[in-house]
Amino acid sequence: MNQLLYIVVAASAAILLLGLGVVWAMWRRSRAAARSMLLKAEEEARKINARAEIDAQRIEKDASIQLRERLLAARTEFERETREHRLELDGLGRRLGESEAELGELRTDLEARAERVEGTEKQLADREIQIAQGEAELEAAVAIQKEKLEQIAGLTSEQAKGELLKTLENEARMDAAGMAKRIEDEATEKAKEKARRIISMAIQRIAAEHVVESTVSVVDLPSDEMKGRIIGREGRNIRAFEQATGVDLIVDDTPEAVILSCFEPVRREIARIALGNLTADGRIHPGRIEEVVAKVREEMDEKLLSDGEAAALEAGIPDLHPELQRLIGRLQFRSSYGQNALKHSMEVAWLAAHMASELGADAQVAKRGGLLHDIGKAVDREMDGTHLELGRELLKKHGESDAVIHAMECHHGDYDPHSVEAVLVTAADALSAARPGARREILENYIKRLEKLESMAADFKGVTKAFAIQAGRELRIIVESQQISDESAGWMARDLAKKVEAELTYPGQIKVTVIRETRAVEYAR
Repeated sequence: MNQLLYIVVAASAAILLLGLGVVWAMWRRSRAAARSMLLKAEEEARKINARAEIDAQRIEKDASIQLRERLLAARTEFERETREHRLELDGLGRRLGESEAELGELRTDLEARAERVEGTEKQLADREIQIAQGEAELEAAVAIQKEKLEQIAGLTSEQAKGELLKTLENEARMDAAGMAKRIEDEATEKAKEKARRIISMAIQRIAAEHVVESTVSVVDLPSDEMKGRIIGREGRNIRAFEQATGVDLIVDDTPEAVILSCFEPVRREIARIALGNLTADGRIHPGRIEEVVAKVREEMDEKLLSDGEAAALEAGIPDLHPELQRLIGRLQFRSSYGQNALKHSMEVAWLAAHMASELGADAQVAKRGGLLHDIGKAVDREMDGTHLELGRELLKKHGESDAVIHAMECHHGDYDPHSVEAVLVTAADALSAARPGARREILENYIKRLEKLESMAADFKGVTKAFAIQAGRELRIIVESQQISDESAGWMARDLAKKVEAELTYPGQIKVTVIRETRAVEYAR
């Protein structure tokens, strides 16, 4: 404020000096004018001085007011911050006091717990001493009781241990049987509906024919006179025919017919066609027989290739090797339990492909595996080995994939399946073989199998009656309820099924059912 006053005074002084200069300059011109101007200058100086004093006072007053306002604002802010810090410090102090109180309680609690732990440790030490003494006494008592039990029961400790283990084993077996039954029931319940739907859809799409198994063919003749011409002089024609075809020609009392007998169906078919051509031509002699048989054999090779190619195309597999197509054609003359092998293979291919499509598996692999699963049967009567081994060699030789070969070789259970397609081919083979009317057996073998099934069931302990029903596809067993429990019944069914699988040969599958019934009878008198 003093500096501002100095500035005002300095300004007034400067103005005064300026006025004096003007007066002095004017004085030389005119004293009156100078005096007048001096008076005006003095008056103006007084006014300026008055205004400067007023401005200085106003400025000083404004500065004083601003300073007081700033001091008041600073004091208010300081008091606010101080109050907040005081409140914060009060809260910290309160929490610190609470924490100290809690720590005091925890210390007291820990001290009490430490005292209880010490007491417990002392008690445990005492209990350990007592337990050790009790164990020693118990061991002595057990030894005494063991000696007494051995004397009473006449059993050594090892024998008693064996009896105990046997009892525990039986209990564990019963528990395992119950658990297995529960798991089986749950899995069956969940899978039954889906499996039934998939299999029924696959079967509904299949309408395969089947033929009757036979080892003989009957050839009709135009007259009984033809029999003599077939036999020839001293039997030379019939010997030449049998030598050329490898088929037995039977001429009996059957009117206007002869019989061809051979276990190899292709040779029998060649002989049938050749004999038909010979009787139609009328020229029957050894040279003509060899010529006709050779021609029919060539035509048969072409027919087998053509039929195999047609079967592959019908199955939707056009890229088969020609030799495999020829072997497929040979399957039409092969049968198993009366079921035509080619029709069976076609049926298995379609069933496996449909089920694979439903399950999201490789339908093409399943179809090829199903069509080729019995390919070894086309050559098993001419080469050594099972039809599985021969089929595997043929498929490898003609470039089939490992997946198809694996699906083929697993269908009889000789190899464990490692793919869904192999399981489906096995299931399709069982479905095709087990469907009603697909297969038949010779009556004698059929009766023997039924008797064998019933005798195998009768060998089990607790069996009262056994019946082979549904053409031998189910074995129903009735057991004594006093000797066989529900759990043991499940184990008996499994053991008997395993025994049947190991000792019998049969088409399809055999269901083993164990029936246990408990009856409570009382009489009111």
